Formats: sequence, C-alpha cells, structure tokens
Amino acid sequence: MTRTTRTSTIEASPVTLGTSGLGGGTEPGSAGEAAAVEVALDLFSSGHTFVDTSNNYSGGRSESVLGLAVARLGQDAAARVVSKVDQDPETRAFDRDRVLRSFDETTARLGVERLPLLHLHDPYSVTFEEAVGPGGAVEGLVELRESGRVDAIGVAAAPVPLMARYVGTGLFDAVLIHNRFTVIDQSAAPVFAEAKSRGMTVFNAAPFGSGLLAKGPHEGAVYNYRPAGADLLAWTRRLQETCQAHGVPLAAVALHYSLRSPLVDSTVVGVVSPGRRAQLDELVATHVPDELWDELEALGPAPSPVDDSAYA
Repeated sequence: MTRTTRTSTIEASPVTLGTSGLGGGTEPGSAGEAAAVEVALDLFSSGHTFVDTSNNYSGGRSESVLGLAVARLGQDAAARVVSKVDQDPETRAFDRDRVLRSFDETTARLGVERLPLLHLHDPYSVTFEEAVGPGGAVEGLVELRESGRVDAIGVAAAPVPLMARYVGTGLFDAVLIHNRFTVIDQSAAPVFAEAKSRGMTVFNAAPFGSGLLAKGPHEGAVYNYRPAGADLLAWTRRLQETCQAHGVPLAAVALHYSLRSPLVDSTVVGVVSPGRRAQLDELVATHVPDELWDELEALGPAPSPVDDSAYA
C-alpha cells in the first residue's frame, strides 16, 4: 500500500457524541432498551453532526439501540452514525475478512447500507505489520472505501507511538485518539499535527480523562481508566481552584481545552444517560476567559500517568 497525502471531506461539527455505554445490559424489547432509545433520539435531535459507536460497544447493544432510533428518524439519522470495526470477540482475529464481517454486523444492527466514516478500532490483537500487510485489516477498510460502502476510513486507538505509525501510512482519512490530548496529557499533539498536515480529520476523544476532569479530584478518581495518583490529584486540585476563582466549571475548561485547539476538528464526548447531552451543551456554551488559560500554563506540566513506551 502506497503512502499518500489525503484531503479529507469529513464535515464534523466541533463535538461528536460518543455512545460506548449506550444500551449496556439491556435486553431487546425491555424497558431499559426503550429508555436507551430515548437517549439515542435525543442525540440525533442535537446540532452535533456525528454520533459515534463501535461494533463492540456494549456487546453490540449500542449499535442495536442506535438502529432502533434510526428506524424511527429516517435517512438524516442514518447518515450521521459513524462506527468502528473490531476484532472477533471469540478468536481475536483482525484481518481483512474480519473487517468485512464486522462491517456487515454493524450495518445490520444499524439498519443502514453504508457509513460516512468507519474506523479501525483498537488493533491490539495483531501487529502493525499484519494490519497493513496483504490480507490485513487495513486492506479490508480500503476495500470498503473503494467500493463506496463507506465514505472515509479512520484509525481509533490510544498509544501514541502506534498511532503515529498508522497515520504515517497516509492511508486514512481520519484519526481518533483518546486520553492523550487533555489538560493533563498532550502526548498526542505531534500525531495530530502530522495528521492535519496530511489533510486528515482529527477526532480527540475523552477530554475528561475517564472522569477525573469531569468530577474533579476525589477518592477513587481515575485518569485513562487507572487510579489517579496523589501527585496528579494534587495538580488537578490546583487546577480546580483556578477554575473556581474564575467561576468556571473544571469540566468546561477540560472540554474547551480540546475545542479551542487548532489540532482538533471534533471532540468526542460520551453521552449515554438522560440529560447528559443538555449538560454537555451547557459546557460547550460556557465562556472561558483568556486569563484562565494563562494561569493554567503557569501551573506547569501535569504528572501524567500515561505510559506508551511499550509501543515505541
């Protein structure tokens, strides 16, 4: 596969709505499913362009719930769902054939024939060389794009060194990285810059760092799905005090750190419970004074717990 510089035509709004927990634990036809569908309908009623899901989110229930909402709303909703292909949940196979099966499973659940964007999701069960080689997962994605079944393809994962290799192929239209571009950790910045230089669309996911920057420092707080250490809690406490001095919620600052960056085209925020989308929109509308960003800079680097050295 040859390296190219792509010009992405993905028209993403500043916020993309994530659905990783949508429908989790629900059964078809249950009251829980009906409640999840109401959340999905609310997501589609927003002004945000994309609703983001994946083949493996909630064991496929996220896509199934979104499919029920799409069936009620029609083509406009169908054209706004982006998803991801995942490894086989039983065999862990992640090659061309698995990509095509994953796509078919996704479109069946959603009740659509095509997608505006499809990501390669967490390709950890195969090596980079296997993924981009003959018969590999990337070949399947390119095939889907060339056939017109998807408009664009992306890669979505976390480890920065690994993501740099995928971006460097020039084969993708988009990149999505989570927990690596926040007020705590900016290690994804070079990869985002490279992606932008190639004309790719950049999605930055998890601006709240798995919850720490949404709820603030507290016992049991996590960052990047791991317990936050005492030093990180202390740094975040200082940041929270700075936010309070300006009358701005910590969560708003965390979100706007991503929204204001020229490296980011769209920030992916999970919204899977009633009322959360309205709360998110309030944060989007919150004014963050310029002085606060100067004071954030004065706090110095945060003690980020992220360690991607195993992928270097």
